[in-house]
Amino acid sequence: MSETVQTRPFAPFEWLLSGRYLRARRREGFISVIAGFSFLGIMLGVATLIIVMAVMNGFRKELLDKILGLNGHLLVQPLESPLTDWKDVADRISQVPGIKLAAPVVDGQGLGSSPYNASGIFIRGIRGEDLNSLPSIAKNIKQGSLEGFDEGQGVAIGRRLADSLSLHAGDMITLISPKGAVTPMGVTPRIKPYRIAAVFEIGMSEYDSGFVFMPLKEAQAYFNRNNDVSAIEVFTNNPDKIEAFRKSVTEAAGRPIFLVDWRQRNATFFNALQVERNVMFLILTLIVLVAALNIISGLIMLVKDKGSDIAILRTMGASQGAIMRIFLITGASIGVVGTITGFLVGVLICMNIESIRQFLSWLTSTEIFDPTIYFLSKLPAEIDFGETSAVVIMALTLSFLATLYPSWRAARLDPVEALRYE
Repeated sequence: MSETVQTRPFAPFEWLLSGRYLRARRREGFISVIAGFSFLGIMLGVATLIIVMAVMNGFRKELLDKILGLNGHLLVQPLESPLTDWKDVADRISQVPGIKLAAPVVDGQGLGSSPYNASGIFIRGIRGEDLNSLPSIAKNIKQGSLEGFDEGQGVAIGRRLADSLSLHAGDMITLISPKGAVTPMGVTPRIKPYRIAAVFEIGMSEYDSGFVFMPLKEAQAYFNRNNDVSAIEVFTNNPDKIEAFRKSVTEAAGRPIFLVDWRQRNATFFNALQVERNVMFLILTLIVLVAALNIISGLIMLVKDKGSDIAILRTMGASQGAIMRIFLITGASIGVVGTITGFLVGVLICMNIESIRQFLSWLTSTEIFDPTIYFLSKLPAEIDFGETSAVVIMALTLSFLATLYPSWRAARLDPVEALRYE
């Protein structure tokens, strides 16, 4: 037997042999099928992980933008006495650095009706200048206008509400509130018609189908307010650092108040999204893990099939390290190519997710993404570079680890035993 020849790591002949083992002949077709399934498993696992994570990131971003675009990042509520000094308090809070808007509001629930239908609604009284300062409303007016909102008795309603009541800008909507006038017979509901000044569409079905904006003075009269407001919605320039504004807003208010931030108001909702996201990541990682196990089984079968080849290479002077590297390259190639292909497929689908959804809806004649269930009117996808990198690194690591044991077994093969019965 000749001496072991020391060659530099990953020499050309090692790559050549690895490539030949990947291109299995007819006699080794079953091994090739396993390698193909391993490649498909890793590709689909990586692509699915990237797509699902991007869609869930898109959900969170879109919902956060829409929720915080309509509701304040901080809600200032009165303590001890009603907010009759709301104008002064709002002015002082708006002077705090980092505060974009302090909008006094009057909130109440009611029923919106037309000659054709009726629907439960949430009525918010707000000043016209504050309503125009909310981009989610001011930039999404589909019918009518917000000009002269404070002076008139017109209201702004959501697009889905307008559709359900078969109403348009300029029509009359009847608002019914259970808190009406007090009579000797008890409290009678307040029923009053209002002209629809504007129809908006935020893109979140919960708001488009249930919100009605009314001039602040009119809302105070409608809900029997004694020149006070329900709360002050405070919008900041950085909702992620909301804790930094609590102390300054409390001091600027100059009166006893109770503060609630957006995380507290939506804690259950966003916590549920985070838990679902983490669970989906773990479940989909199993796809990549199963594909990596397929690499192990495929390589072990390849090592058994190529036992005599390995023995001949050893007798010709190939080192154990060279044999191990040959099978490392063979297995890792499947993982690397599968990961790169999965990454490209995932990114491509994420970039065209809405077009794909519309095509599938047309093909199956079904509503795949129902806005009434999922809150949003279109399917969002937001690729996060850090998460995508973690998915790719995880897939490459699992693919590499899967090749270690079969490669080690190939390197440990005894040439004498392998050629004994040849």
